[in-house]
Amino acid sequence: MQNRYDFIYLFDVKDGNPNGDPDAGNLPRVDAETGHGLVTDVCLKRKVRNFVGLANGEQPPYEIYVKEKAVLNSQHGRAYKAFELKPASKKLPKKVEDAKRVTGFMCQNFFDIRTFGAVMTTEVNCGQVRGPVQMTFARSVDPVVSAEHAITRMAVTTEAEAEKQQGDNRTMGRKFTIPYGLYRAHGFISAPLAEKTGFSEEDLELLWRSLEQMFEHDRSAARGQMSARGLLIFRHDDRLGSAPAHTLFDRVSIKRVDTAEPARAFDDYRVLFDGQSIGNLVEAGGEKDLGNGVTLLRRL
Repeated sequence: MQNRYDFIYLFDVKDGNPNGDPDAGNLPRVDAETGHGLVTDVCLKRKVRNFVGLANGEQPPYEIYVKEKAVLNSQHGRAYKAFELKPASKKLPKKVEDAKRVTGFMCQNFFDIRTFGAVMTTEVNCGQVRGPVQMTFARSVDPVVSAEHAITRMAVTTEAEAEKQQGDNRTMGRKFTIPYGLYRAHGFISAPLAEKTGFSEEDLELLWRSLEQMFEHDRSAARGQMSARGLLIFRHDDRLGSAPAHTLFDRVSIKRVDTAEPARAFDDYRVLFDGQSIGNLVEAGGEKDLGNGVTLLRRL
């Protein structure tokens, strides 16, 4: 990779819980001071991992390191076995070349390690990797309101429970949703760090594809309807960057069309670049030279 990238990712949720907070009874995450909805970077990365694993069958070089029921020490052991090395408890190999080999093996075979990085200092130590791709929490454009719904279950678990339940006496539960929320997250991709982990242009294209399509394969009753709504990418001609990321992000604003009624759809918002409709500036799938060594790419 010879370019630095910064990007803005927009997605929305309708009648769903985009990211429940286990410390708050699985209520949608919110900023306690402003009421804006939050979705963690970890949640977004999880969906990227799931899509990559689904799209590539979790075969090298697209295996997923952080996944359900993964035994990390066993994964690390594969790196030592590949180079006929014997692991020492919690220590990297003494030879620098051997240490680089086992860490390099993990980067080469696991997409999420060479993308997001990983701390692999477990019993079988494969070192630490600082990933070239980082993302912020996603924050809703407007404050969100969490709705609570009572739900019932017709079926029972045991015969004893069936005998106790008469008439309308059913098991009760709770479900939390947001009527509508448009979320904005920022991302950063470092070319020098990509060189160190082996993150390639092909990996980059897979990342963009994941952000575009990951919600289509992450459906559940709890999450309602979630959709990717915008992916605006700033490509720098200089691999170290041609402009500070925040100055580029500040040029993109999202405004309500009508503030008299609560937003309930993406069409209730306008995405603006320097005060101009993004659709008038660049079509989806197109690009616009912004000058000063920065190009705006619009994927969605």
